[in-house]
Amino acid sequence: MTYMHVPAQTDAERDRARLWAILTFVAAIAFAVMPFFVTPFSGFDPARFPVPLEDPPIQPAGWAFSIWGVIYAWLVASTVFGLIKRADDVRWAPHRPWAFASLAIGAAWLPVANASAEWATILILVMLATALMALAKAPLIERGWARWPFGLYAGWLTAASFVSLATLAAGYGIATAEVTSWIALPLAVLVATAVTLKLWTPTYPAAAAWAAFGIAMVNWPSGYAWGAATGAVLLGALVSVALARRL
Repeated sequence: MTYMHVPAQTDAERDRARLWAILTFVAAIAFAVMPFFVTPFSGFDPARFPVPLEDPPIQPAGWAFSIWGVIYAWLVASTVFGLIKRADDVRWAPHRPWAFASLAIGAAWLPVANASAEWATILILVMLATALMALAKAPLIERGWARWPFGLYAGWLTAASFVSLATLAAGYGIATAEVTSWIALPLAVLVATAVTLKLWTPTYPAAAAWAAFGIAMVNWPSGYAWGAATGAVLLGALVSVALARRL
């Protein structure tokens, strides 16, 4: 099918659409370059919690975080393409304010996370909520340029949000790290499954499955690892179904 550009109708609408395209691009660049300017984040400092803890089971293996290289590059590519090729396309307009909000908050997340687990947890939940809105409103046309990069981003944020919540709860003595991890893992898989069944964007469960796989490998061969592996397999199966639906 030949793509047909659909520009905004009035000058004001075009100007507004282009402004959001610029803002989203700038936010994506800031988000992607921030790791080069702040102290690398290697997890919340255990000493900052009332109940110090080391390596909760729900924490993925270090190599799993390599997915951020793909996320950063794809989000920047998406916003560059959107700015150059689809700045005034009305089908690209609805997701941009939400994308801007999530990426702008994301640009501030690393320095906050190095200073405060509490604020980092709040911010990552806001990042997730706005990323999911951006994903839901992203155009179905040209999926690889808009919907899929935000799916990968939101999928990882879903896993990261539950990791953060489980760690924070254990750090404040609500329950042990093992208990909070066992509660958070199925909840994360449940949320990821529900979102996938609603939006059917394959990159979303793919990122969540990758996180679950990283959790399984770092805990192998414990019972918790088997639980995470089960979640990874379930989410991986949803990737195949979503690909078949071509959303």
